[in-house]
Amino acid sequence: MSNYRRYYLEGYSYVFITIVTFNRAGILIENIDILRDAFRKTKQKFNFEIVAICVLYDHIHMIIRENELKNFSKIVGSIKKYFSYNLNLRKNKLTESMQKRKESGIWQRRFYDHIIRNDLDFEKHLNYIHYNSFKHYNISPKNWMYSTFEKFVKLGFYNENWCEYKF
Repeated sequence: MSNYRRYYLEGYSYVFITIVTFNRAGILIENIDILRDAFRKTKQKFNFEIVAICVLYDHIHMIIRENELKNFSKIVGSIKKYFSYNLNLRKNKLTESMQKRKESGIWQRRFYDHIIRNDLDFEKHLNYIHYNSFKHYNISPKNWMYSTFEKFVKLGFYNENWCEYKF
């Protein structure tokens, strides 16, 4: 039995989340429409905003905002469940433990979360999200169409060539 606990701190609205596919299977971009539908359906069930996101082949980084940060585990669960159900892909042999937990073999069991505590923390995680296409694939954020980088360029947060001289 795991002693793992999620912390839902009062007074905070932003959480950084990382979700990873099982065995880092590179299935997200090739199924981006299903993933977008999973987010759309989840947004119909829960009141949250996707502030920033970067979808890579095998994982997602995002910052979401909720008024009270009490549902982010349910939000992640809903995204994963909808995507898995609609993907209809069972590449991986499911262990007895996975079957018992009704897992699909599409996602890693857990996800990473971090409550954003101040403006500096927000900026650090925002940069991390948008730097990921360069970090993993050597593709400038301005050329990676599966992130919110362009949104933040339009807001004046970044210069469109930010990654090319910042790191």
